[in-house]
Amino acid sequence: MFTVSKLIESIPCEGSLEIKKLEKILKLSKKIDRQRLEIAIKALNKLGIIDLQDEGKVKIINDDTLIKARLRCSSKGYCFAVRDDGEGEDIYIRDNFLNHAWNGDRVLVKISREAVRRRSPEGIVQCILERSTPNIISLLEEEEGNIIANPLDDRILSQIKLEKSDEIYYDKNKLENLVEIKIDRFPIAQYEAKGHVIRPLPLDAGIKGDIDILLTKTNLQNIESPPRSTIKSPQSKNRKDFTHQPALLLRSWSENDSPPLPAIHVEPNSGGIRLWVHVPSIAERVSLGNNLDQFLFQTSQAHCLGSFWHPLLSSNLTKASQFNVDKINQAITVELELDSQGEIIDWEFCLSEIKPVAEITDTHLKALESRKPKARTIPLTLKPIKDHLIQLETIIFFAKKLFELERSNGLIELDLSVPKIKDLKDILWEIPGNEYEQWKNPFDNSDPQSILAPIIRTANKAWYKHLTDLNLPGIIIKSDPIDNNTLNDLAKSALALNVELELNEDGILSASELANAFSKTDRRRVLDKLLRHALPNPKLYRYSRDKVVKSLDSNSNTTIQSHNIQAPWCCPTINYHDIINQHIQVTLLKEGKSRPSARHKTNIELGKMNSYKDVKWDILTEITIATLDRITSANIVRVLNSNLIKAKSLRYGLIAMAQARSAEPFIGMEMEAVISGVQSYGFFAEIKPFLAEGLVHVSTLN
Repeated sequence: MFTVSKLIESIPCEGSLEIKKLEKILKLSKKIDRQRLEIAIKALNKLGIIDLQDEGKVKIINDDTLIKARLRCSSKGYCFAVRDDGEGEDIYIRDNFLNHAWNGDRVLVKISREAVRRRSPEGIVQCILERSTPNIISLLEEEEGNIIANPLDDRILSQIKLEKSDEIYYDKNKLENLVEIKIDRFPIAQYEAKGHVIRPLPLDAGIKGDIDILLTKTNLQNIESPPRSTIKSPQSKNRKDFTHQPALLLRSWSENDSPPLPAIHVEPNSGGIRLWVHVPSIAERVSLGNNLDQFLFQTSQAHCLGSFWHPLLSSNLTKASQFNVDKINQAITVELELDSQGEIIDWEFCLSEIKPVAEITDTHLKALESRKPKARTIPLTLKPIKDHLIQLETIIFFAKKLFELERSNGLIELDLSVPKIKDLKDILWEIPGNEYEQWKNPFDNSDPQSILAPIIRTANKAWYKHLTDLNLPGIIIKSDPIDNNTLNDLAKSALALNVELELNEDGILSASELANAFSKTDRRRVLDKLLRHALPNPKLYRYSRDKVVKSLDSNSNTTIQSHNIQAPWCCPTINYHDIINQHIQVTLLKEGKSRPSARHKTNIELGKMNSYKDVKWDILTEITIATLDRITSANIVRVLNSNLIKAKSLRYGLIAMAQARSAEPFIGMEMEAVISGVQSYGFFAEIKPFLAEGLVHVSTLN
């Protein structure tokens, strides 16, 4: 089945396309699907989105007044359309102009009123491009003798009409009848939504039941098995041999299906270090566009569910690419030369072979931390890695240096660590390469992945600088700056709690300066939560030839510097966008022209820093560049951003559910709490030790 979004994206921006060819692009072989396409084309033609021509062709009507956006609704009925292009303000949509669009849907919006002073622009939903909720969690209720479904998400202001056969799922004796509904027809004109019950969702099925509800809520309940596909073997030609190098694997996760991670090696170098980051080579093993690649793209993320994972990679791809102690495997490597402060002096990207010598876990780090500095004996736990202790201490020392350098460059550190609840298991540890939030947790010496995280960010920043130097396409991740008015409001809240603040020359504080001031007070957690809610989330962007950098540098109010932008590639076992950037790396290192012609004897090492200064020719063919442009297109980035939001929602939903379940035995008891937020309808309070948060409604206050 196709969506309106996919239909429009399949038609070229310039010129026309035969409907027969469009059917092939959309893979429509059944008569009913072709009839649906015909209906859709006629409807879009009447809306002025597609031009239906006499000779059986269609053409996109380029209308600048129609804006692609995603709806963000509230339970009160008002909505905003968040623009896909990230430009301009969000567009306010009144409830009578939604045209039956639901929260999360992608839509085409027509501006009806321009922004005035501090009022947002207003618009009308012209067309729904893509529905975000094919399945929905609902509560069954009886109304005038009929059973209807009310969506659990109160931002969806519609009831769903059910089949007569669905009455078997309604139990009058139950307080709540929670079910998963499949939408058969979304509301249109005067007709209400129709659907049917797929299955009941029990509220008392323990942790597995909770996970099932959360997977359904984020529409991740039907994760498909990866297709059968042949895994390619990376070429041995032009690979650097690092098998003699005692590289270490830093790992906190303990579950069997958790994603593989990079290997690290360091050597002292003139007061600084030489740092090697060896990353599992996924891009070399997967053919672009085949069934496995399409599966990885649609999955996009590895999901941690506490005691088990929904991995991104197929089992045979994981087995082929993961690093194991004393086993040779292929990698993509960056060698970084850092000074004593952690600043990058030089780098080189290359294809490689490695052979790790040991795996470092949290048990090793805790033993190392508790060991006395001048002790001659080595604890039993550390004896298996005694030959690598000096290197491990160097890695920890410089990882902390890198973290401190990031803080000085604007990194926002908030102490909002996940509460230590046993059901969370692997969720308790830092996720290297995680960019769900703009802020970062404090550096933790006892968590191997917390040590790995700033190293990975540094390697990602090096690749961002390299691809911009060579003017290559790529996918980058960055965060929008926080508004100065919001920062001032946060500063006022902090002053009310007697936090000492010192303004800069412009009379304001940056988000990182506020976070630093909050860290010195005993009210830190409450203030950190206020700042967290105010920070814009990071987003993926298509790097398009310096456009992003220029837009950052030209904004005088920007608090996020261009050197904090990353082009992620180090965690291809967790994120599909890392795999895309790996494809670009592999293409550069394998297919890049290292000299202008065969007559020239001197080759340029295209993986080295500043190699662009010696390149005066096209390093990749037009066909290759077109392929790289295709895999970094705006449509692909949009899907990846959408899946990133789902992954974040699932992760935080699991944490919140575990906190609520941990607090459940204390229902009816009086407990000490900290007020963590105030609203017109009441205040939120957080109880220890689970840090569970709940609402104290204004009606209960006297």
